[in-house]
Amino acid sequence: MEHTKRQPRRLGWRFVLLAVFLAVLISGLVRSLWLDVYYIPSASMEPMFQEGDRILVSRTDFQSEPVGRGDIVVFDGRGSFAPLGSGAAPALDFLADAGHWLGLSGGDSTYIKRVIGVAGDHVVCCDAGGRLTVNGQPVEEPYLYAGDAPSQLKFSVMVPEGRLWLMGDHRSQSADSRSLLGAPGGGMVPLERVIGRPVQIIWPLDRFTAITRPPEATPSTATNGQ
Repeated sequence: MEHTKRQPRRLGWRFVLLAVFLAVLISGLVRSLWLDVYYIPSASMEPMFQEGDRILVSRTDFQSEPVGRGDIVVFDGRGSFAPLGSGAAPALDFLADAGHWLGLSGGDSTYIKRVIGVAGDHVVCCDAGGRLTVNGQPVEEPYLYAGDAPSQLKFSVMVPEGRLWLMGDHRSQSADSRSLLGAPGGGMVPLERVIGRPVQIIWPLDRFTAITRPPEATPSTATNGQ
């Protein structure tokens, strides 16, 4: 009597392994070229993003349209914001990378903030009405966390070519460009460090929603007392 051959089973496992490898490869290409998943680790961008949110980030939006005032950007903070990071121990680097890949944790040098000033802008806090001004005009900020002032820290900065001035929406909880005024680069983030724009909250499901790109934060023409 002939014995049952096991070769087809071995070929089946090889097919599964090949399929998994191809899936990981395709996922890696998509996430490095078009879309990636990031984790929101803090309350610095409330109310738009809450701690624990997972967001889908487009790497291509800013290729056709330049970064503008009011845009929310995900960026690599190395060389600018990195001193504000938690500084994960080197032994945990692999686990941190795996957690980011699965959308379970944030990258140690990756940040999300809102663009307040672009190249050539003079950003000041604050005018007599307590508002930020850009190039002498007050800026309306409907996205601010309820009860927060535009900034408790006074500053006056000129944004150089190729840089961005970035701030969180929950100003009292956000470590941002203001926190690095005395550091090399003055809190300005290089434009080439921008990874992309958040386009969708994908988790938790009750917060599943598209993130539309806001119109440029046009300075208000209203004067104090009007």
